[in-house]
Amino acid sequence: MGIVSPGFSGRRRDANEKLPPGQYLVTDFPVLSAGPTPRVDTGKWEFSITTETGKVHRWDWAAFQALPAEEPTVDIHCVTKWSKLGTHWRGVSLDTLLAGVDTSAGFAVAHSYGGYTTNLPLADLVDGQAWVAFDFGGEPLEAEHGGPARLLVPHLYFWKSAKWLQGISLSDHDEPGFWESLGYHNYGDPWREQRYWGD
Repeated sequence: MGIVSPGFSGRRRDANEKLPPGQYLVTDFPVLSAGPTPRVDTGKWEFSITTETGKVHRWDWAAFQALPAEEPTVDIHCVTKWSKLGTHWRGVSLDTLLAGVDTSAGFAVAHSYGGYTTNLPLADLVDGQAWVAFDFGGEPLEAEHGGPARLLVPHLYFWKSAKWLQGISLSDHDEPGFWESLGYHNYGDPWREQRYWGD
C-alpha cells in the first residue's frame, strides 16, 4: 500500500474525469418526466414514512420545514446520459427523517404525487447519502424539477431521486417501481452503467 502525505491531492482532474462512463456534461438542467407535472400546494403537501408494520410517521410542510436542513453540493447523473456537476441543494437528510422510525426493513419504495414510484435498498438512503430536497441553487425547487420536495439520491441514476415526493414505504422485500418494472435496472449505479435489465 502506498503512502500519501497529508494535504496531497494528486493531479488536478478535469470535468470529464468526474463523469461516469457514457455520460456527457450539461450546464442547464434538463426536464424529463414520465407524465404531467403535478402542482402540489405546500398548504396541502404531506410527507410520510410507513414502516413494514404499517406504522405511519407524517410531516406537513410546516413540520418538515422545522427540521434541521443540510446543504449538499453533489453531482447528478441521468440515465439519458447527461450529468450536471456541483449542484447545490437544501433539504432534510433521510437520517433525520428516519431517526424516530423503528424498522428492520431492508428496502424502500418512494411514492410521488402523480403516482410515480421507484425502489431502493434502505442502505442507500442512510449514512448521509440521501435527502428530501426543497431548494435548488438557492431557490425553492420548481415543480418541473420535483418541487415542492423531491428525493435526492445522487450516487444513483437520477430516476431514483423521485420528484414530487409524497412518501416512502419500508419493506422486508424489494418491489420494483415504475421504470424498474419497464426494463430499467433495479439498482442504477451510474459508475457501473446500470441503465437497463442485464447491465
